[in-house]
Amino acid sequence: MTKAVPMENAATVVASSDAVAKRLKKRYAAERRFKALGFGAIALALGFLAILLVTILSNGLTAFVQTHVRLDVTFDAETLGVDPVKPSSDALASANYGGVIKNALGKAFPDVSGGQRRQLYKLVSTGADLPLRDMLMANPGLLGTTTSVWLTAGADVDMAMKGHVGREPGVEGNRLTDAQLGWLADLEKRGAVSKKFNTTLFTTGDSREPEQAGLWGAVVGSFFSLSITLLVCFPLGVATSVYLEEFAPKNKWTDLIEVNINNLAAVPSVVFGLLGLAIFLNFFGMPRSAPLVGGLVLALISLPTIIIAGRAAMKAVPPSIREAALGLGASKLQMVTDHVLPLSMPGILTGTILGMAHALGETAPLLMIGMVAFIVDIPASPMDPSAVLPVQVYLWADSPERAFVERTSAAIMVLLFFLAMMNLAAIMLRKKFERRW
Repeated sequence: MTKAVPMENAATVVASSDAVAKRLKKRYAAERRFKALGFGAIALALGFLAILLVTILSNGLTAFVQTHVRLDVTFDAETLGVDPVKPSSDALASANYGGVIKNALGKAFPDVSGGQRRQLYKLVSTGADLPLRDMLMANPGLLGTTTSVWLTAGADVDMAMKGHVGREPGVEGNRLTDAQLGWLADLEKRGAVSKKFNTTLFTTGDSREPEQAGLWGAVVGSFFSLSITLLVCFPLGVATSVYLEEFAPKNKWTDLIEVNINNLAAVPSVVFGLLGLAIFLNFFGMPRSAPLVGGLVLALISLPTIIIAGRAAMKAVPPSIREAALGLGASKLQMVTDHVLPLSMPGILTGTILGMAHALGETAPLLMIGMVAFIVDIPASPMDPSAVLPVQVYLWADSPERAFVERTSAAIMVLLFFLAMMNLAAIMLRKKFERRW
């Protein structure tokens, strides 16, 4: 026979069960709210990221094409100011190609005269003479002939053709006059206006004229700077990691060094720029705005990241590896170089690439060492003045011309592409060489 449960105890059990059920219901509701908040935060972050990417793409994609105008150019020796029979290469290099372009525009619009001619000449870029010079120097036989040539249009014409500004007179942002709009419409009817791939963006340096501005100088400067950064910070970072993790005695001095390395990783980058200004420029007298100085400053920024990643990778190597190597008679140095370091190298390389990607996007420290200067020439060595991609973005964003807006977004797209490639390389290295103990 089962013993009867008193009514008081039964009521207590029921009340306790109800309390537990209420607490469980409350906890599950809190978990659902927490999950909803987490999903909401992720969705909000993805939404802002999508807005950012769409804005950059919508503004920057048109920078990869450039408006060109077709003109029948006559390479007249008298206008060029060269010998019609046997011109020298020096004479061809310094000839009056601007006059040839003006004559071609005059022939295309013979009714234009007087002060309107100056407005007519603005349909074509001031740098359109450079392709003509290259053509004639490559083939002097063109002298005295008439050739149909596609020339780069002016920035205002380019903006109007791409739809960034209205083509109606008086529209905000439209810098073309009524006469220029009429000439542009006439050229379109003749089929003499076309959009072509903007090779200038990837083959030239900076320029005051938007249609002539390119990224190649900044790309080469970034390459030199990151090369110097890698050559300096990788061996120093790995050596420091090995010493602190494997050889350094555990005392208050090494603890102080570890704390300072961890703190340096959180120091604002502009402080490193001030350090580079004081040490490399003012004390050692290194050239201002040179990739050599920029690379050294970026190396100072990347060193803490590489040291921390290197130590973490070496800590992940099981102690049994060390004990087995030492037990078989290997010295401590042999144990580190032949066993611990090779096994931790994937993590070290991953940290190095991430540190380099961080360095590629830095702007403030480079501004402090003078890399904000306007540099037209492509740097031939790390000692030559140069810009880098983040600084180029900063310079173009500060320019008042509407055409620089799309080039700023295009430069950001190129920078993001390099950053994405570097992060992808880090992920692939980690996946390929990662070991699970």
